[in-house]
Amino acid sequence: MSFLDPVKGFGVTFATMFKPVVTEDYPKHPDQPAPRYHGRHQLNRHPDGLEKCVGCELCAWACPADAIFVEGADNTDEARFSPGERYGKNYQINYLRCIGCGLCIEACPTRSLTMTNEYELADDDRQRLIYTKDMLLAPLLPGMEQPPHPMRLGDEHDYYARGPELLRQARQAGPLAAEPVATKDTPSPTGAPS
Repeated sequence: MSFLDPVKGFGVTFATMFKPVVTEDYPKHPDQPAPRYHGRHQLNRHPDGLEKCVGCELCAWACPADAIFVEGADNTDEARFSPGERYGKNYQINYLRCIGCGLCIEACPTRSLTMTNEYELADDDRQRLIYTKDMLLAPLLPGMEQPPHPMRLGDEHDYYARGPELLRQARQAGPLAAEPVATKDTPSPTGAPS
């Protein structure tokens, strides 16, 4: 051991002392993740507020960590939560088990389940890391109505089954055709008379 060995160690300290700081001021100024970052899940809605989830349980079957629980129930004419025959009555994702693989997203046939950019999922209470349906549902936007309510955008074979295709056609037709057209028996999603 040489006399200069401790001084060499301090040389690294002194060399980095005057360089710019590389740490982040996380709680006050969090970084925005990449647009395709897989964070917290979200259950999406149709433009009239009905839930896209039809309670098929394919996401739960596809999950390799067994982190998703879905219990489906039947829609009725008096209480319609989704445009299909069924809806997800009970929906839970256990973030203590979730590995963020996205296989549940790929398995969803209605594009109901997606992943958001929200990455702050740490908690000191294990029970709060089991997200329920009300925590996962997308918020109601202007023009949406809280389910249960009848289908407002046409019948099942019209908008709800071919929604992305119809929206693509409407965007190609021009900006005036971008709004979904309500039938004469149902009001428009915004509540204005058609």
